[in-house]
This record gives sequence, C-alpha cells and structure tokens, in this order.
Amino acid sequence: MEKIDTEGNSAFSEEFDFEESENLLLGLDQSQLHAVTLEQEPLAILAGAGSGKTRVLTRRIAWRAVKGKEDPRRVLALTFTRKAAGELRSRLSRLGLRDQIAAGTFHSVAYAQLRIYWQDRGIKEPTLLTNKISFVTNLLPRDKRSTDTLDVVAEIEWAKARRISPETYFAEAEKHERTPPLALQEVSNIYKSYEELKTERRFLDFDDLLSYCAKTIRSDRSFGEAQKWRFRNFYVDEFQDVNPLQFSLLSAWLDGRSSLCVVGDPNQAIYAWNGAEADHLIRFTEHFRDSTVVSLTKNYRSTPQIVETASCLLENSGIEAVRGGGVKPSITNYPDEEFEAQGITKKIHEIHTSGEKWSDQAILVRTNAQTEIFTSALRKEGIPVKTVSGSGLLDRKDIKTVISELANSNTPLVQKINDLDETTGDRLSTTDEDALTPDTERTVALAELRRLAEEYLALDPAAKSNSFVLWLKSQSQSLYEINDDAVEISTFHRSKGLEWSVVHVAGLEQGLVPIAHAKDSNAVAEERRLLYVALTRAKDRILCSWASSRHFSGNRRKRDPSPWLFNIERAIQNLEKPLTQKEQITRVKSARQKKPKHDLPETQQVKDLKNWRLSVSRAADVPAFVIFNDETLLDLIEVQPTNLDELLKIKGIGPVKAERYGKEILELVSRGR
Repeated sequence: MEKIDTEGNSAFSEEFDFEESENLLLGLDQSQLHAVTLEQEPLAILAGAGSGKTRVLTRRIAWRAVKGKEDPRRVLALTFTRKAAGELRSRLSRLGLRDQIAAGTFHSVAYAQLRIYWQDRGIKEPTLLTNKISFVTNLLPRDKRSTDTLDVVAEIEWAKARRISPETYFAEAEKHERTPPLALQEVSNIYKSYEELKTERRFLDFDDLLSYCAKTIRSDRSFGEAQKWRFRNFYVDEFQDVNPLQFSLLSAWLDGRSSLCVVGDPNQAIYAWNGAEADHLIRFTEHFRDSTVVSLTKNYRSTPQIVETASCLLENSGIEAVRGGGVKPSITNYPDEEFEAQGITKKIHEIHTSGEKWSDQAILVRTNAQTEIFTSALRKEGIPVKTVSGSGLLDRKDIKTVISELANSNTPLVQKINDLDETTGDRLSTTDEDALTPDTERTVALAELRRLAEEYLALDPAAKSNSFVLWLKSQSQSLYEINDDAVEISTFHRSKGLEWSVVHVAGLEQGLVPIAHAKDSNAVAEERRLLYVALTRAKDRILCSWASSRHFSGNRRKRDPSPWLFNIERAIQNLEKPLTQKEQITRVKSARQKKPKHDLPETQQVKDLKNWRLSVSRAADVPAFVIFNDETLLDLIEVQPTNLDELLKIKGIGPVKAERYGKEILELVSRGR
C-alpha cells in the first residue's frame, strides 16, 4: 500500500519489511543500536576514532527509510568531500536502499539549488570564481605580489568562513590574534576591494555560494518553501568541521525543523585554522533545543596498544579497544631526513616480505612537502607508490607559482636555485639562531624543491630553469600512476577518514609537529589532535620516527623531537604485554590511583631536578609529569646514574628523552651527588 503525502506525491511504503529492518541492526553493539534506532531529534552522535561512525550513519538512514519514518528521496546527507558522498551512497545501495538519497558537499548542494533558482527566474548566472590567486594578486602592493598572495587569500577565506565582513575584519582578526604577512588594516582594505570587484564583475566565489543560498532561502519565500519541500531530513558527517558559514546555511535549510542527525568527534577537530568551529558539536544541545547526544566509545579498528598510545595525546579520549592485543608502537631516531626515508623504506620492505600487501602500509607526514623524499626513496627500491590527491609537493599553490616562474625562464638553474629562498618570502639566515626552528610549511616545501633542483643539477650541471621544470613534471607523472597495491603517502590532514594496517608516522620534530606557526594554545591543541588523527589511522602497527637534523636552504640544521614524542614514549613503556579490553580498563583505573612508592626527600638535588623539569615542561608546553614523574625522579636520586647507559635503565627515561635531555639530567645528578 502506497502512502501519498499532502502534496499528492508518492512518498514511501506504509507497510515496511520487518525482516529487512531487523537485518539492518545485525552486528551493531548496544551503543550503535541505540544511535541507529533512537527516535529523538535533533541528534548528535559522538563517534570516536574507529567506532564505526559511517556504518551507524548509513544504517540509521536505511533503517528509518525501511521503517517508513523517512522518505529517502527527501533526505539530504552533507559531507566534506565528493568521495565521502559517493561512499555514503554506495554503502546505502549495498544495504538495499532502493531510492537514491541526495548526498554532497555544502558547496555542491548550494550551487545546484542556486542554478535552479537562476534558471527559473531567468537570471543570468554569475561566473564562478575558481581561482582567487590571480584575482587577488593585482590588489596587493607590487612588491608583495610574488610572496604574500596566498596568505592574503587564506585570510579572506578564513574571514568568510566565519562570516566576518571586510568592515569587521580588523577587530575580529585582532581578537583572534591573526598574523597575516601584511598589516591587518591593509588586509581589510584588500578584502573590501576583492568583494567590490567581484560584485562589479558578477563573480561568486565558493564561499559566496553558501551565503547567497542561505540569503535567498530566507528572502525568497517560494524558493525557500521549495527547498523545505524537497529536503526534509538532514544528516551531516564530520560535524566538528562545520564552519559558521556552513552552519548558517544548514540553519536556513532546516528553518526551525528538528529533523537533523549529525556525526562527529571533537577529538578529531583539525580545521579551525580554516574557519571550522567544533563548538557546533561540543555545545550541540545549546545550539539545538530539545536535542539528544549519544556516544560511540568502542574502537573496532585498532589494537589496544594503538588505542592506548594514541589516547595519551588527549585529556580524555573515552575510547576502549575491542580487538585483542598486538605489537607495541615504536619510535626511531634517524640522523637526517634522507636516513629517515631510507630507514622507513627498509622497514616497509621487511613488513611486505613478512606477508603484508604494499597497500596495507602508509607513510603519514605533517606537510605535503615532506612526501617527495619518501616517494623517491620507495621508487628507488622498486616499491609502488601513490599519494592522496592533492597531498604532493607539486599540488601546493605556492610551489606552482615558483614552478611557473621557472618554466618561463631560460636562466641557468644554478643561478636560480639560490633565489628560491626569496621566492615565497621565507628566506632563512644561516647566522640567525632564531631562524633554525621556525620552519613553516612553505619553508619545508621550498627546501624540498631546492633538493630536487640540486638532484637535477647533479645530472645536468648546465641545466636551464625551464628544462628543470620539464624534468620535474616528468617525474611527477610516475608519482600518480594508478596502482591498487601501492604504499600510500599522505599528510596528516588528508589521511583523515582512511585506515591502513601499518602506519609510519614520520618527521615528528618540533617545528613540524606541532607546526612552527601554531603559536597560541588553541592552535597547539589542534596540532595535538592532528597527531592523534594520524596515529589512529593504524589498525595493527604504528612506527614513529624523527630526524636529528634536516636540510634547509642548503644547510644542515639540528632538530629537536616533538614534545609529544615524550607522551608517546611513556605510553609505549607502559605497554608491557598485549592488553585485553578488561586489562586496559584495569590499567587506567590503577594508573589514576597509583602513588609514588616513597615520599621524595627535600634535598637540594631533588629541588634542582624539579625546577629543571618545570622549566622544560613549560618550554615544551606539556605537563611536568610528561618530562618525567615523581617515581622516575625517585629512581634518579636512588640510582645516581653517571652515564647514558645507566640513565636508560631508569623507567620513564627512554631513547628520545636520553637523546634530548640526557646530558642535562646527568649534570644535575652529578652536581647534587
């Protein structure tokens, strides 16, 4: 029997298939079952890493459709990538959902709706501005056009994502401690000119699609009613990544209706730098009246060792591992980035020989510039490689700008190579000690481009700039060859939502992890969550690494380990044997109640060690106990180590800490002996 809605349109079957609906609930744990079948809306599902959020989301859509609670033709699922939207539709199809739901990104849905609006009203469609770079370049001072355009574009995008107008930009940027390359007032003026020029030429950028669509829904009654009739039930994936502009459009679509279900994880909020606001998920019950929040707390992806190690980066992950025990994560220190690439390549080959497919392994790095050296090392050994689209060095807009300039030059490459540091405005002085650490993503990218140029000059010392570009592009072709069984190389950001059996997390150094330009506490906290995302991509094994030195602008520079490596090292040391789920819970409870076996004596040596620990922890922006706890301090004054070998025998002092702080600790112990 078919039900007809009030508009006279076929909706859905009134008599649903009971067996089919029950099959959709098979294999769900109690929390997942609750999230799928809960009647109350608005609903937020807090889904931790590996907890099956996509499974729950698709089962809820399919179950409610089969039960006759929703018409799938009136469902809109919003994702952050086209790939995620395709995966959502594919899973629903495999679940047997007969009617195709609408799924897409905020931008794609808004654009589709606006095009219908323009066509219906005979309005000439504005031109979509797909390249802001060339558009904004002419608005900058001439001496800044080759160096600061990208940063200004990023600043405009940040402002628009947060619904900040050119008139209020200065105050808001100051409030958020923004540090663009130009003065805030100058950026404000450029932003205003950008908006005026777009209006004059009838251009819309991608952010305009969202604001224009929301405004039109609210101002044009017939258009708004049409959209309300078309979509009645909303689902949003990765809700922690929604920015205020997207939230405004979502609110316009809903128009006060409660038919909303969102899925997300505050611990994986990694896009605040781009305008995202996790507050929409964290304070969901305040944003939506009479709403409900449920949590998925079981990790089905990773071993207990991986879950516990990754959780050390969070104050409270609340995640429990379901799988049985596995291999301890490892940390390896290499002399420099080339040794690191070679070392990881060797390990990848060994793991492959033991039975893993190439595609079971991935290398994850903080910046896309770091991918090239691993690609070269793997290909040199005949290991197939692929990168997540957009995560390679040549995908960076600033590097494309440099390459474009080189392509149009017939100057000898050996002359151009020394100008590379100045091209993007990040020149580092080899005599400036402060310049040894603040290596931003752009500096790392430029250093990698320089390395490739030097590699080409070794083949052809008389090479011209344009011939280098041709060679570079020929090399990049092999980088993107299609091969299903290949080692994947990706940035932390682009790895989100993916998983591999074995994950090599490389370049864990201060200045990269956290990135150097993360200055305030919020930015540093986001960097910590980003590392958590990288670690939780692994199912069976994590191999972490860092380099003691790295080459920048042709110079070798000393590197310090990421301060979070200490957390990771300590967590690994506490993994004495494979942990079952029950043992993991017991250990957490025990750790909370554990106290030092003896009171610390009030000696000068103890005071000196405590003062040193406090100063180091503040400098690294970590709690003092991360450097070492009182139990380790007690062992230090009892053992009184005299060399690194003796120091390494003390629980809580591993290779990373011994390398970084060994000499200072031994000197303090010796002084108080």
